[in-house]
Amino acid sequence: MTQSYFPNGRYFEDFTAGETLLHASPRTLSDGDAALYQALYGGRNPLHSSAPFAQQLGLPGRPLEDWLVFHIVFGKSVPDVSRHALANLGYGEGVFGVPVFAGDSLSASSQVIGLRENKSGETGIVMVRTRGVNQQAAEVLSYVRWVMVKKRDAASPAPEPVWPDIAPHVAAPDLPPPTAKYGAWDTVAAGSPRRWESFEIGEKIAHGGGVTLEDAEHMMATRLYQNTAEVHFDAQLQADSRFGKRLIYGGHIISHATAMRFNGFENAGAMATLNSGTHAAPAFAGDTIYGWSEVLDKASFETRPDVGALRLRQIMIKGREGLSNDAFPHLDADGKRLPEVILELDIWVYMARG
Repeated sequence: MTQSYFPNGRYFEDFTAGETLLHASPRTLSDGDAALYQALYGGRNPLHSSAPFAQQLGLPGRPLEDWLVFHIVFGKSVPDVSRHALANLGYGEGVFGVPVFAGDSLSASSQVIGLRENKSGETGIVMVRTRGVNQQAAEVLSYVRWVMVKKRDAASPAPEPVWPDIAPHVAAPDLPPPTAKYGAWDTVAAGSPRRWESFEIGEKIAHGGGVTLEDAEHMMATRLYQNTAEVHFDAQLQADSRFGKRLIYGGHIISHATAMRFNGFENAGAMATLNSGTHAAPAFAGDTIYGWSEVLDKASFETRPDVGALRLRQIMIKGREGLSNDAFPHLDADGKRLPEVILELDIWVYMARG
C-alpha cells in the first residue's frame, strides 16, 4: 500500500473520504513514561500505582494509565490528521481494549470517515476513526474524533461532504466485562469504602482543589505524546491567531480531570469507553481549572458479580465561581453551556462491587 507523503502535515484539501492513514513512529512504552505521566498529573488510582495491587486482581503487573495510552495513540495521528488544526472539536465511540503494560509497543492508524468544508471556505472539519494496537496486533483503543483543519488555499474546491452519524454512547448491555478481577479490590488501599452499590444515578460530586495550568508542564506532556500540533508550540505563529497565544492540548485537561475524579470515585478502576467528549472552550497557561462529575447511569454484568460500571459526565471549568458540593456549573437558564466550561466528557468506567 502506497501512502501519500505530506512531511509538513495535511491541509483540509489533502484528505480523501475512505482513505486509511498509517501513522509513523511505533512507540515502546516504559515505566519511565508511567512515572513522568504521574509526575504531570498526580494520579492516585492504585490500579496504576501499585504492581502488587494490580497483581491481586489477576493482572501481570500494573497497567499503564488509560489516558496515557489514549494520548500516545492520539499523538501518532497528529502529524497526519491535525498538525494544521485550529481546534480539536470532539470525540465519540471510544472503546478501551486490552490493557497496556510497560514494554508494550503501540502503533496507530486512522480512517477518514467524514469531510465537511466550513462556510468561510478557509477551513474544514475532518472526522477520523483511529485505532491503536500493541505488538501482537491486539486492539488497545479505538475512537472517533473530528477536528477543524486549515485549508492550504481558500479557493481550492471543497470535497463532496460526507458526515456519518455517531452513536451518543455505548449502551449498558453492550459493555464488555473487564480483564481484571475486581473481587480482590482493596478499598482500604484505594482510600474509600464507596463501591458501585453506593452511587445513585443523578448524584453529583465536586472534586476539590484546582490546578493552575503551566506552559512548561503542558509542552512536556504534549512532547511525551509526540503530538506535533503547531497550535501548542509555535508562539510566534499563534500570536497572529484568533487567541493570540498557544492553546493547551485538550488531552492535558482530560488527564487533569481524571486525576481530580479520584476524589469521590476512589474505587473506580479501568476505563471502559469514551462515549463522547467536547472541548467546549480553549484553555491557556495561567488558567486555573476545577472539576465535578455526575453519575448518568449504572451497569452490571450477569457473569461478573465482582464488578459494575458507572457512566459519568465529567465537567471541567475555568475558575471555581459557583462550584460547591451543592452547586455544579454547566448550563445557563436557556440550557446553553456556560462559557467557563472547557471540557465535557461522557465515559463508562469500571468499579468494584461489594
